[in-house]
Amino acid sequence: MNVRWPYPALDDATLFGGQMTERPDPPVPSGSMLVSGTVQGRIPLPKYEPKPDPESLDVWGFPDSGFEVTDKGVVKARGHRYEISGSELPDLLPWMRGVIEVDLDAFDVHESQYPGVIPAPVVNDGFRHAIADFLDSDQIDDDDQERLRRGHGHTQEEMYAIKYGALPRIPDLIVFPGDDLEIAKLVQAAIDNDVVLVPYGGGTNVTEALRCDPDETRMIVAVDMLRMDQVLWIDPTNLEAGIQAGAVGRHLTDRLAEFGFTMGHEPDSLEFSTLGGWIATHASGMKKNRYGNIEDLITDVTVVTRDGVISRNNVGPRESIGADPRRFILGSEGNLGIITQATVKIFPLPEVQKYQAILFPTFADGVAFMYDLTRSGNWPASARLVDNLQFQLSQTLKAKSSGLSRIKSHVEKLFVTRFKGFKVDQMVACTLVFEGSEEQVTAQEATVKRLSDLHKGMAAGSDNGKRGYQLTYGIAYIRDFIMRKYILAESFETSMPWDKVIPLVDRVKARITEEHHKRNLPGVPFITARVTQIYDTGAVVYFYFAFYHKGVENPSEVYADIERAARDEILNAGGSLSHHHGIGHLRKDFLPRVFSNAALGWNRQLKNAVDPGNNFGTGSQGITEPVPTLRGTIDDAPATAGDQTTPQTEGNR
Repeated sequence: MNVRWPYPALDDATLFGGQMTERPDPPVPSGSMLVSGTVQGRIPLPKYEPKPDPESLDVWGFPDSGFEVTDKGVVKARGHRYEISGSELPDLLPWMRGVIEVDLDAFDVHESQYPGVIPAPVVNDGFRHAIADFLDSDQIDDDDQERLRRGHGHTQEEMYAIKYGALPRIPDLIVFPGDDLEIAKLVQAAIDNDVVLVPYGGGTNVTEALRCDPDETRMIVAVDMLRMDQVLWIDPTNLEAGIQAGAVGRHLTDRLAEFGFTMGHEPDSLEFSTLGGWIATHASGMKKNRYGNIEDLITDVTVVTRDGVISRNNVGPRESIGADPRRFILGSEGNLGIITQATVKIFPLPEVQKYQAILFPTFADGVAFMYDLTRSGNWPASARLVDNLQFQLSQTLKAKSSGLSRIKSHVEKLFVTRFKGFKVDQMVACTLVFEGSEEQVTAQEATVKRLSDLHKGMAAGSDNGKRGYQLTYGIAYIRDFIMRKYILAESFETSMPWDKVIPLVDRVKARITEEHHKRNLPGVPFITARVTQIYDTGAVVYFYFAFYHKGVENPSEVYADIERAARDEILNAGGSLSHHHGIGHLRKDFLPRVFSNAALGWNRQLKNAVDPGNNFGTGSQGITEPVPTLRGTIDDAPATAGDQTTPQTEGNR
């Protein structure tokens, strides 16, 4: 296949800098063909095999990509996949030293002890004999490092544990089912032999959703959905596709693009996360303004449970059919069954795709721009506003310029700071992606220009906009690089009403600084925020927090304590527990501050009713634990509807 992901653009550069073929014309039928009855419905697609592209077991991403320090003490981006790949970044380490106020030694490395001590597997002979009747030998794996990988996601606690400590409990076996029937047989075998099943997609979660209960004495089996990765059919007339739950984002995007379509769902983890994971975590993507969140994109879902298969026939664009069991699956995090496939909306590839970057004097100016953008009724596919510190970071991730490029960069900086009056320690940046027809994109650009001028913005060019958007994928590797430099880092997000955006960001930054100071930790904390999604009723803010920990006892636990304090401050300031990451084990203790005891009880009753043996025993959300009766819960101080308001999904807005 020649088309590169996420979809064919109109220029020559792909997402990661290669060559792109022309955009294929989507086979969308005309209205006259619809009336005459000559259009096709569902078109089955032949099986395809994505090109093998192994992922790292102990760090984020691909083994050939990442960051390293050269013999000269300069950071270099390894590999070839991303726009940043191959670049030397001479400003990164000096900038980091200044920000965290620690004299980082470029050659001081915290060597990983991966894989460390791996727990011995619990063996259930009855289950092993049962699955041997319907699974081939290559569908069963008990390799220690592969088991370890299925036992964690990508929180800093988990990644620190596999490199410098140990996970006390991991899956005992991995199975790779190939179809729904094999999954149904797996579920029955698990029930018959009292085994725990944990679905595994891309392993990209940051909620400890895959964390195994250290007190679980039963055999734990990771159900890896890797082989159920097909786009089964497309329907060009009704703009739908049937996709298996194990389809990885980069592959399903490529496959749909072959036929001129896109699903439009692009989370930051697109390269590695799966459709099933998106549904199970109630995910959101960077272009939700145009395409919607995952709940807007899913029209049907198939789930294997202990009582059989949850599925439907004759699904319409909207139905009023009473309580719909399929809706329970969104955000279920593996607690109720195994998602096997879904019917999703698809869209013709956009006729036009453009990028833009805008500089604003302050974060407040940028937030005001984003707010007015939601009132315009003419939204870009994506709009993200980074604060000053994150803007500075993006500048350090540029390759060193020379000659005319250096002169040009110097002149541009002088213009921004001297003639426009922007201050280097206050200015922020907004990156935008426009998609649609020529007419739609032109209208979006005009709206952005008008509102940008209103809020003292200055256009920074399409190249910077594209670079800022695509940097998301390359920057994900930084966390593992700086972990080797004794720096722990993590991201967390929240949604809140518009009037709480600026005060919430200020309060969270202040709380983290206070908690860092109370513990007498080295240097100062790194805290940055971006407005990453916008709604009519509010916005989503994404935080990055890091600190230097050399000489600190139990640094991962210290980090976790400070992050919990930050989450406490988020809730106190009117933010949500999570916008799109989910709950897992990491945030379950905060649920009583979100739901009433009655609501928590309903979830537990549902779990007990549909899985009385807890064979889908992920333990996420604390769903098998007693309903907490803690002070500070919603039941202790019933709030008004206004006090509890956070942005909700509003269709595509």
